[in-house]
Amino acid sequence: MMAALLALDDATVRFGGRAALDDVDLEVAEHEIVCVLGPSGSGKSTLLRAVAGLQPLDGGRVFLEGKDQSRVPAHKRGVGLMFQDHQLFPQRDVGANVAFGLRMHGASKAEQAARVGELLKLVGLPGVERRAVSALSGGEQQRVALARALAPRPRLLMLDEPLGQLDRSLRERLVVELRELFGELGTTVLAVTHDQGEAFALADRVVVMRDGRIAQSGTPLDVWRQPVDEFVARFLGFDNVVEATVSVSGDAADTPWGKVPVPDGSPQGVGRLLVRPAGVRLVPAADAQLTCTVAARTFRGTHVAVQLQPRNAPRLEAACALREAPEQGAEVGVAFDAAEIVMLGGGPNT
Repeated sequence: MMAALLALDDATVRFGGRAALDDVDLEVAEHEIVCVLGPSGSGKSTLLRAVAGLQPLDGGRVFLEGKDQSRVPAHKRGVGLMFQDHQLFPQRDVGANVAFGLRMHGASKAEQAARVGELLKLVGLPGVERRAVSALSGGEQQRVALARALAPRPRLLMLDEPLGQLDRSLRERLVVELRELFGELGTTVLAVTHDQGEAFALADRVVVMRDGRIAQSGTPLDVWRQPVDEFVARFLGFDNVVEATVSVSGDAADTPWGKVPVPDGSPQGVGRLLVRPAGVRLVPAADAQLTCTVAARTFRGTHVAVQLQPRNAPRLEAACALREAPEQGAEVGVAFDAAEIVMLGGGPNT
């Protein structure tokens, strides 16, 4: 494990009687890209502002390269911060915007020009130094803001919803470019976003927050495969969650959908069970564990989300290929795939 460039130790921020950050411990290794996810009010932006020195802590400490930042003002922490709205200077051209941090650090004009040219080329905007920022598209402004944040070579780059104002197709393209750019530069990144797809495409590690605390931390694949509890599962968009009682044998559970297979080693007793949509298979009636009526279909680009209504049981969502998706009103058989089933650690209010 690489040494931590950033470490939060019991970081706490209170607004009135509410803890926006509640004894948060978090480490970010050098060259690591960490994305913090969570719903509005979960504390993710407060965490970013606390690291940057823009929000004082009410308890705990922030360390950068092992040094306590309690008495270090924001402008001396050596971190870069890029906001959703870019905050470019409209009265200055692109080159002057990118060079702003370099001027503040006393770089010569020759050093500024060389660094600005290098970064604009890196972000895909070579030769635009003299263009007005108002003449740029939203995606181009985002790239200029990124170049400005990178110009002083911050030891930590922090992004606050960096792609939030862009349309989806542009976001999807830019997040791939950002991942490649940060890898090329060896940049350490702490980003916050509400968009799971954006975080999973960009991050080495994702951190899911809830009510000022870290609910789960892990690689994107680990968090996707094994949400720690019902809150994380539902935040990731998984709605096939019910109460289940795992049998003594540990290979099946009684649920409102009938007997459902569970992964080997699942703990006995009552818990919460998630069936990912990919684990709800449409099968011939002879092989069905459950019979459902197709209540609705939603085209999702890569697949069709099919809402299935069993009799006297909660709805189920299945993921089907477009050519295989049944019509609304059709009666279908369902079987469950144990590989897509997860026993969760807690209910929605734990």
